[in-house]
Amino acid sequence: MNIQQLEYVIAVDTYRHFAKAAEASFVTQPTLSMMIQKMEDELGVKIFDRSAHPITPTDIGEKIITQARITLKHFKQIVETVQEERQQLKGSFHLGIIPTIAPYLVPGLLKLYGEHTNKQFQLTVKEYPTDRIVELITAGVLDGGILATPLKHDRLVEHPIYYEKFYAYISPDEALHEQKKITLKEFENLQKVWILEDVHCFRTQMLKLCQFSRKRLKQVMNYEAGSIDTLINIVDNNSGGTMIPELAAAQLPEDRQDNLRDFTDITAVREVSMVVSCHYVRQTMLNEIVAMVRRSIPTSMQNDDLKEFVVDLSPKSIKKAKY
Repeated sequence: MNIQQLEYVIAVDTYRHFAKAAEASFVTQPTLSMMIQKMEDELGVKIFDRSAHPITPTDIGEKIITQARITLKHFKQIVETVQEERQQLKGSFHLGIIPTIAPYLVPGLLKLYGEHTNKQFQLTVKEYPTDRIVELITAGVLDGGILATPLKHDRLVEHPIYYEKFYAYISPDEALHEQKKITLKEFENLQKVWILEDVHCFRTQMLKLCQFSRKRLKQVMNYEAGSIDTLINIVDNNSGGTMIPELAAAQLPEDRQDNLRDFTDITAVREVSMVVSCHYVRQTMLNEIVAMVRRSIPTSMQNDDLKEFVVDLSPKSIKKAKY
């Protein structure tokens, strides 16, 4: 058994497909299959159920894959420790970004990366929900994630990057649209309030601010959207309102900017951080990626004094929070 075999096993587990795993590993499918077969023969167990579609690990295979990821992560940290000692920007950084941030951050971030004078490192960006990013970071698949925080996860380290306000987005059909600024109570009293699906942390923050009763939530919620852009389109073509974060609001076209309203009675903000494993050793690489993210964000949103107004994501804080 060797490191290469462990890499192939992890690739198959990641893609759940031998051909895709071989392509990602830059080898032929017969080579990858043969190496995994040799490992299974050596251990005397089957790691994958090849009759399943997609391919799935066996019960013992799940345990082997978990240990393989841990072993491979520690092996790579030996090389990364040397690179960090030399402050080298070599290798790759696999970054996950949540859907309520990615559309507004990624284009500028990739533009800066494309202009970067140091092409010795590769930045790969993928969009995932928060839970999946946390899972992939702790498994060693992702190097870091851009997430709403604080998560208070004992295996993760959070590096706050920026803070964004919450804006109301109000349909022109609403009487409330005539006001330049509104209160949270006025927003809550809209007949229709459109919100995201419950896989999004922005939904959690929005509901903490509004603190709808269960009965009231059923009255105002007609549809749960999958993205902020969908929420905006729903409001534009129906009635009611929604909340959107500052970075999304800043990138709206001029005609849609007219539908944004400030809240007069809340100072709450959303904290957005770079999150990495507590075992991540490449501080030079991390600093470089964080610096590029910062250059993609308005300096007005990088005020650390706003941290005291962050909406807590902890379920226990819902009733206690005051903003």
